[in-house]
Order: sequence, then structure tokens, then C-alpha cells
Amino acid sequence: MEYIIETHNLEKIYKKFKALNNLNMHIKKGSIYGLIGKNGAGKTTLIRLICGLQRPTNGTYSIYGISNQNKKIIETRKRIGAIIETPSIYLDMTAEDNLKEQYKIIGLPISDNLKEILELVGLNETGKKKAKNFSLGMKQRLGIAIALVGNPDILILDEPINGLDPEGIIEIRELILKLNKEMGITVLISSHYLDELSKIATCYGFVDKGRIIKEISNQELEQNCKKRVELKVSNIKECVKYFEEYKYSYEVISNKIINVYNKINISELAIALSNRNCTINEFHEKEESLENYYINLIGGGENV
Repeated sequence: MEYIIETHNLEKIYKKFKALNNLNMHIKKGSIYGLIGKNGAGKTTLIRLICGLQRPTNGTYSIYGISNQNKKIIETRKRIGAIIETPSIYLDMTAEDNLKEQYKIIGLPISDNLKEILELVGLNETGKKKAKNFSLGMKQRLGIAIALVGNPDILILDEPINGLDPEGIIEIRELILKLNKEMGITVLISSHYLDELSKIATCYGFVDKGRIIKEISNQELEQNCKKRVELKVSNIKECVKYFEEYKYSYEVISNKIINVYNKINISELAIALSNRNCTINEFHEKEESLENYYINLIGGGENV
């Protein structure tokens, strides 16, 4: 499996505070990797290290197989475009002039695809309007446009929809999906908006106290979070026999509790099981959200 970003027991210590603690992460090429964790979990620190803005205290990371300890990492990082915390834009400049300035900063000639980038992010008709007069969503899209200068194939976004209204959130979501699906850009995205993140991510890394405590694909998450009916029954063996006979999708949780993933008529099921000397004592319809999954994973109810 090709991982284009990997970290190996990564640590970052500030005086007595360990921001990253033996963190291991694996990002596949072509994925949208959702980085989830509450404030102070280490998300932004991790991003800053990968982008070369800070150095790890211990451990290593690699980009396209090039270790951060290799001098070639400087060249490899040019394949990354990033927005960390807030977009770096010049408020007294137009969108086009902001992009021109970025070409100068990274030492590239101003490219013909400048207008294509502006069109891609929906800012091609802003003309002479200065960035200070842009809406928050427009500023965020301009930040992404600046990150796309130089044609990176990895895009790192730290809280890209923070503070946006619903329309702005939808615009950023559609833009990220377009960059990923049409241009093949791998995306690492950190976000507090777990419901929104669940609409675009193909895999997730859950961060707590400076370490990745779980990496999971979207398919695996959907399996964990899918709708189910939890039954508490008097005779688990007869219940299982019935579900096997009628090819139900089920999971035995304990000697009294079983989850059913089919759509069921509870009254008909109760009668059928009663004929097999099995009583349904309780039933609960359940559907776990990404947020609930995360809270259960870290073992607490604190806000993310």
C-alpha cells in the first residue's frame, strides 16, 4: 500500500508539555484524510511539523518516502500546498494579485494557469475587488487558491470551514471534493465539524493527547455506525438460530443482547421468536454518528 505521508513515533515537546506523543499516521495517495481531535490534541502541531514549520523533538516522518532527516525533504515539501490556522492573504490586494505574489514567494514564473486556479475556486469574476472586502468564505477559497500555486499534489487544510456560514461550508466541501476527484489531489483536513467531515473523508485519524488512537476507513466507519436494532432477549441461542435460518445480518453482543442490521417488523419478529421459546424483553433503534463514535473512542463527553 502506498502511503505518501507517514509518521513514525513522532514527538514534539514544548518545555514540559508533550504536544505529540509517539504519533503514528498513514495517509494513502488519493485519499481525503480527516484528522479529528479536540483542542490541544496535537492536530495543528502535527501539521506544522509536516509542513516544515517546526522540527520534531523525537521520531520521524516521511513524504513520498523521503524522511524529514533527508536533505531532499525540502524539495519534496514543494509538492504540498497548505493553509494552517488562517489563510495567508494580502487584504489590500485583489485575488489575482495575491496569486501573483505567491508565485514570486515560491520562486516560480507567473503561470498561465493563474486564471484557471481562480476559476477553479470561483473567484475568477472578483476583478479589482480587494480581499479585505471578501466574505469569509471567499477569503477561505482564496487561501486554497494560493495553496494551489505550484500545482501541489498534497493539500493540507487546518480547520478550513471554521466560522463559515452554511453556504460557505458547502462551497468549501464541493471544492475539496473536486480537487480530490478531478485533479487527484490527496487532502489532509483537520476539522471540528465532524458531521461535515463525514461527508467528504475517505479515512480518519482520531487524535487524543498527542497520539493517533485509531485510524479507520470510511467503509469501516459506516459499518460501525450503521443503523441497527438492539434486542435484549431471553434465549440468545434460539434467536441466533432464527436469524441464521432467515439470513439476517446480526451481531451477538452478549448472552442477552444481539444487534440486528436488517429492517425488521418488531411485532412479527416477537411472535416468531416467541414460537421458539424466546422473548424480546427490550429493543432500541440505534444509529451512531461520527461525533458519537469519536466521543466513545476517547472515553469521554468533552467537546471536540
